[in-house]
Amino acid sequence: MTAVSGVIFIPDIILTVFNVFMALINYPVRLITIDEDRADQRIDNFLISQFKGVPKSFVYRILRKGEVRVNKKRIDQTYRLAAGDVVRLPPVKIEDNPVVVPSGGLTIVKQLGAAIIHETDEMLVINKPAGIAVHGGSGVEYGVIEALRSCRTDLHYLELVHRLDRETSGCLMIAKKRSALRNLHEQLRNKTVHKHYYALVRGKWSNRVKFVDQPLLKNVLQSGERMVFVSRDGKPSKTLYEIVEEFSGATLVQASPLTGRTHQIRVHCAYATHPIAGDQKYGDRQFDSQISAATGLRRMFLHARSITFNDPATGKATTVTAELDEELQSVLDRLHEQQ
Repeated sequence: MTAVSGVIFIPDIILTVFNVFMALINYPVRLITIDEDRADQRIDNFLISQFKGVPKSFVYRILRKGEVRVNKKRIDQTYRLAAGDVVRLPPVKIEDNPVVVPSGGLTIVKQLGAAIIHETDEMLVINKPAGIAVHGGSGVEYGVIEALRSCRTDLHYLELVHRLDRETSGCLMIAKKRSALRNLHEQLRNKTVHKHYYALVRGKWSNRVKFVDQPLLKNVLQSGERMVFVSRDGKPSKTLYEIVEEFSGATLVQASPLTGRTHQIRVHCAYATHPIAGDQKYGDRQFDSQISAATGLRRMFLHARSITFNDPATGKATTVTAELDEELQSVLDRLHEQQ
């Protein structure tokens, strides 16, 4: 160490050791013991939940380099954690800041706080407003999860059980515990979760069309937009339909998907020649203009009306119903007046 004109010069090796020492003090290696609630989770997903705000590429890089160890051994990204596993996390700076929601979304945050229609220690169900994505990303600053985390700071764990399209409103399940998420995912796989949607569609729905069984193929266009088509090369997709109410030039139907494909109800309605009102991807612009002029509809009329599942804690069959929002109810009221 030398000094020239009052300036102290520190050798590079000493500076490097000092920086490493300070990093270890401020951002030490962490050892986490996996409990039953986190068991069966893939290691990459676990790391993403631990390193919030860190790019996913970083997570996979530290896995490849062996900086993450489970029970002192190297593992790959497909490893599933077991209860009792000890996970070593490298000294990474984690920004433990609260979720910041843009000022324009504060109204949505308040809506979500008031939109909880069912809650237990394991989970909650919200009546998701239309126009908000279920999660941030792909050009979306924030979503349901980010907004809920900002207004429910009492909950340390919140994860989506399933998804709804951005313009679809209604029942959306959120897990408050990892064990509940696993339980509900298993119910979805075993098809013991039953979802019922309300959709306002073009024309008079035939009483003979009660079931649409058409395979669906998902494509990504050059623009990056996702589109789904009926195709023999697609995955099996089945939707049950029931007429709820008939209007002049339109029908309110209940759609019950037996499979969970992307845009399934929307594409099956269009295939049956009854596109959903306000559907910008698969709809009929002329019909949309007519409905808009007659009722003031400014969004897609698709609403997750109810969902039935077995409570993760008690196993008791539970049905949660989400009422139509003011806009959709107003559309139906105006159609009634015009009968």
